Amino acid sequence: MQQFKSGNYINQGYYKSFQPTLINKQWELNDMELLQLLSKADRYLGRLDMYSEHIPDIDLFISMHVLKEATQSSKIEGTHTNMEEALLDKENVSQEKKDDWEEVQNYIAAMHQAIEKLKKLPFSSRLIKETHKTLLQGVRGEHKLPGVFRTSQNWIGGASINDATFIPPVHTSINELMSDLENFAHNNEVYFPDLLKIAIIHYQFETIHPFLDGNGRVGRLLITLYLVDKEILKKPILYLSDFFERNKTLYYDNLMKARTENNIVQWLKFFLVGVIETAQKGVQTFDAILKLKQNTELSIQNLGIRANNAQKIIHYLFKHPMIEVNKVVEITGVSKRTGYHLIDDLEKLKILKEITGSKRDKLYVFSSYLNLFK
Repeated sequence: MQQFKSGNYINQGYYKSFQPTLINKQWELNDMELLQLLSKADRYLGRLDMYSEHIPDIDLFISMHVLKEATQSSKIEGTHTNMEEALLDKENVSQEKKDDWEEVQNYIAAMHQAIEKLKKLPFSSRLIKETHKTLLQGVRGEHKLPGVFRTSQNWIGGASINDATFIPPVHTSINELMSDLENFAHNNEVYFPDLLKIAIIHYQFETIHPFLDGNGRVGRLLITLYLVDKEILKKPILYLSDFFERNKTLYYDNLMKARTENNIVQWLKFFLVGVIETAQKGVQTFDAILKLKQNTELSIQNLGIRANNAQKIIHYLFKHPMIEVNKVVEITGVSKRTGYHLIDDLEKLKILKEITGSKRDKLYVFSSYLNLFK
């Protein structure tokens, strides 16, 4: 690790691009603090994975984790949609928020599709391109070659290439660099711990910046995909965007420190701290969900003959904690009038809370559940 050479700056005339060194090679681990963090991260990740096995209807709760990841990852890129807004149907989103809302929805779709595609496709450039295509479909970056590696120079920070914070490698080297990244991901001949492997893959991907837009979001998405692909996690339940967003300056500083000072160890330590903290929070969240589920189911038992329909609504709310009366009618098959009675019951039990303040088309949120993800 101490011998790490990040790459070289290459003169391109009026600017210098950064050409990273290849990563598919033998890496040496000789930092005791890093090894201790790695051991701790493995332990906490193992706990989170085991915990998820004991949660009934785990897929209900994964949808909320993905929703949180989508809003936080997009927030890093300057998209401001909170979780309540992300839960709205398109027709209920204000015009000025529509682009932001669609970017978050695309992220959710990209994550679900990528996890599904992992069953048939390996972790690869092809999977990355297809995920990127979904991410940029029909939104502000749609003119920036969705699903295609860039064919021109891009840059990070600054109003133009002349005052850029960082200029990634020239586009003609992207295929070679991404092929090297892919080979590193699947290299079983040289042993290297998977958590450190994906940390280096994320660093290298962000350094290559292979797309004209959406690199940050795709790069963060790759972390979860890799952990699921390598069966470190049975389900996609670890998302680091919240940690990166809360430590945004350190996130960018540590990536840059690896490039400019060859200090990859500091980036790896930061990454592992993120895994530990996120896994700990994940266990706490799952524990709180189980308690809330138990308490909620107990409270609706007092509703007598309406308890069965209330249970159907609760099941829906654990996947999508926002509802209106037409959805209640659809879920339960009752009349609209009975639907309003059911909502009234759940409001009295403080399970639902009305958030629109309007006389018509009222929206209700399962706030005690939503708050667990904030």
